[in-house]
Amino acid sequence: MVLSELAARLNCAEYKNWVKAGHCLLLLRGCLQGFVGREVLAFHRSLLAAAPGLGPLATCRSGSRGSPRARQFQPQCQVCAEWKREILKHHTSKNGDVHWGNCRPVRWPVDAWEVAKAFMPRGLADKTGPEECDAVALLSLINSCDHFEVDRKKVTEVIKCRNEIMHSSEMKVSSVWLRDFQIKIQNFLNEFKNIPEIVAVYSRIEQLLTSDWAVYMPEEDQPDGCDYETGVYLSEHQVNEIEMELLKEKLQELYLQAKGQEVLPEEILNQLEVVKEFLRNNEDLRNGLTEDMQKLDSLQQQPQKLDSKEARAQTPEGKA
Repeated sequence: MVLSELAARLNCAEYKNWVKAGHCLLLLRGCLQGFVGREVLAFHRSLLAAAPGLGPLATCRSGSRGSPRARQFQPQCQVCAEWKREILKHHTSKNGDVHWGNCRPVRWPVDAWEVAKAFMPRGLADKTGPEECDAVALLSLINSCDHFEVDRKKVTEVIKCRNEIMHSSEMKVSSVWLRDFQIKIQNFLNEFKNIPEIVAVYSRIEQLLTSDWAVYMPEEDQPDGCDYETGVYLSEHQVNEIEMELLKEKLQELYLQAKGQEVLPEEILNQLEVVKEFLRNNEDLRNGLTEDMQKLDSLQQQPQKLDSKEARAQTPEGKA
């Protein structure tokens, strides 16, 4: 049953393109994690060297009163105020668009990663290191922190491609789009020719995007277009893991959008319904995403509950 569902999905060339593009982002994430981890430590050391008073002996005295929320952070002590100034000094977003809610300022003197999270997208407060982050979080850090010497246009182009993948309501991209994506991701990788683990992934991504993608399914009809003489071989389990990671990331993106109301609720509902329909037709994927779907469903129900309470408050009985 699982193999036949997978075969049906991969018979759709545009869906296979979507999974291939997503797989490239997973490979990109893996090769960036070590590099980013090392550079974040170096960045933290440089900050402390420039301002020794912000180091481990510095103590935040504001307690929970100084806790940031979303994009808002009003430091309640001198140490946090100085750290905020240092972070903004190195932030490429000069309009102050910083997701302070990711951070625990009390940890800035001793934890380099808590500083790094000020340069990343929302929703990363519980991430303790680069190994827990997706590709867009790492790309955003590279783009937003001036410690990274890189062509930022190349970074933003890959970020844009990633967002197009995640926001594709039907989880499909064309072959033309995939070729454009290949150029952009390779342009980005060329910025790191002296980083061995990143160089190593360049050829893997090139092979993945320029070859047919064959999935070995013994004793089953093969999906259309598979050429085992030129294909890149993956097992059913490997493809399933890739699909699962991409769908989890997509659902997390929808969750954060709904929580932050960054997209009209109707649009979120429409996207969610498309994913639900897709999962209804693919039991092998649905079984692994139950918790993610329930989390999103519960959030979607909250505004409705609030609206119903407000409606009752407006009735004569509610006012009474």
